[in-house]
Amino acid sequence: MGNPFPVVASYHYPFSSLHAIISRMDSKEHQEREKFFGAAKLMAVLTLASRILGMVRDMAITSLGANRMTSAFVLAFKVPNLFRRLFGEGALSAAFVPVFTETAETVGHDAARKLFANALGWLSVLMGVLMVLGGVVLWAWGRFFPGEPERHLPLVLSLTAVMLPFMVTICLLALGSAALNCKGHFGYPALAPLILNVFIIGATWGVAPHVGGGPAGGLFAIAASVTVAGVVQLGGIFWLLRRGGFSLRPTLRPVEPGIRQILAMMAPVVLGLGLLQICELFNDVLAWTLSGTKDSMTIRLFGLSFQAPLGEGVLVRVNAAQRLYQFPMGVLAMSLGVAVLPLLSRYAARGDLPNLRDALNRALRLAAMEGLAAGTALLVMAQPVTRLIYAHGHFTLADADNSAFILQMYVLGLIAYCTQTILLRAFYATKDLMTPLKISCALVGLGPLLVLSLVWIPALGPGAFGLAMTVTALANVAVLAVILRRRLGRLGGRQLARSLARSLAACGAMAGALVLIRLALAGRPDWLVVLVAVPAGAAVFFAAVFALRCPELGELFGKRRATEPPDAYNGPGETPAP
Repeated sequence: MGNPFPVVASYHYPFSSLHAIISRMDSKEHQEREKFFGAAKLMAVLTLASRILGMVRDMAITSLGANRMTSAFVLAFKVPNLFRRLFGEGALSAAFVPVFTETAETVGHDAARKLFANALGWLSVLMGVLMVLGGVVLWAWGRFFPGEPERHLPLVLSLTAVMLPFMVTICLLALGSAALNCKGHFGYPALAPLILNVFIIGATWGVAPHVGGGPAGGLFAIAASVTVAGVVQLGGIFWLLRRGGFSLRPTLRPVEPGIRQILAMMAPVVLGLGLLQICELFNDVLAWTLSGTKDSMTIRLFGLSFQAPLGEGVLVRVNAAQRLYQFPMGVLAMSLGVAVLPLLSRYAARGDLPNLRDALNRALRLAAMEGLAAGTALLVMAQPVTRLIYAHGHFTLADADNSAFILQMYVLGLIAYCTQTILLRAFYATKDLMTPLKISCALVGLGPLLVLSLVWIPALGPGAFGLAMTVTALANVAVLAVILRRRLGRLGGRQLARSLARSLAACGAMAGALVLIRLALAGRPDWLVVLVAVPAGAAVFFAAVFALRCPELGELFGKRRATEPPDAYNGPGETPAP
């Protein structure tokens, strides 16, 4: 009987060649994927060093005491920091990275460099105008609405004005960092915060005690160090950009085609993230407003008088708790989110849905495991860790214990904070920025409403800020995940569920070990409890993860094990992702 498929037989060699080409493409995609996940691990290590120094910075600031004047600096620093979160970690990178990557992939690197120079010019103008307008608003506010002297509102406004230039430099730094990330350079962007931390530590412990004008004079010295650090950070990123072949001459004309696309993509992200960040800032303002002073717990607001539900310096204690839960989140989740965005953007630009889902699934599993592990550890170890880090100088043990309780309320949602970062990157990579905006608008009032409802409960008090954040983040993640599932198809829900179950089991073993160690060392110094419990808890967790054969362990240490079905996240009829 003859061959029923003669055409196939006659094209045996070309099909073999095609198979070889596909194999090379798969190999290239594998190398590309591993490069970016390797960059995430590098960024995690570098960010860890920066965060450790950041913890020292927070120790320096809280050592000034949980009082009204230190709270004034904390609140003032929130304003330029809002722009760092909005542009540096949100709108700017979310809009610039996909467009820059697509331009480089489809048009060429020369066009991408022109796009960067154009974006640099327009961003410089925009931030310069905002800085001037901000200065005018602060001056008018202090001039016509100074408030009661003992509440130190003029000090908040003056410190904010000193730090306004940092708003400009941090946004330009974010643009330069995004460009370097697209080229596969992640080192300096991850280390840049280290420079800020060094300057603030030096100013707090080395300069402020020798500045005249009392505590306020020292706070102005610290504020000035923030602005100087921003200039130094920007100088470093510009030097690296020049070495990388980027033009540092800002251009406004002609307007590159990608600029309009970036602006169109930035608008909904600015509104969406801006609403959430402004809500967080509003929560800080609530903490400032609803706290009494040392001399009086009576608050007069809009002609009304009532007893303050929060004590003096609560904003310093809340900020200390926020910094502790943000530590593990920044080490892995933020690093992973920054590193995975260019990868997701490349797959989205190519229409490579299977690899897009694969990368998203891997990032979500890693972020969820880190969130669960860090959240569990901080929940059990909140008091000794907070006492060890912050109970120095004028920050008392009672202040530290209060911060520990607030921290426990925050870390209940740590898994949501970590996975939310990854889910948002998936929307940004596919250039869908309206959906996160709509979700943010729907949730914009939930956090402040919960705070205003819960802060009056005596047993909860300032813990309301952490609990409100947890509930809001969990709601946000749930909605984002459901919509992505509908858009992209199966995201590997079973694989994620198995990963969560294994992580929860490992966290349970770690929590049991930590509780036993704390009971055994009851009454011993906090440094000894932490020194013994932290490495022991980590050892138990990793031993449990290894025993449970969690594939995420291989992700962390560079060896990906195929322990899950290859089609766990592919739709029906689709080829399994390589």
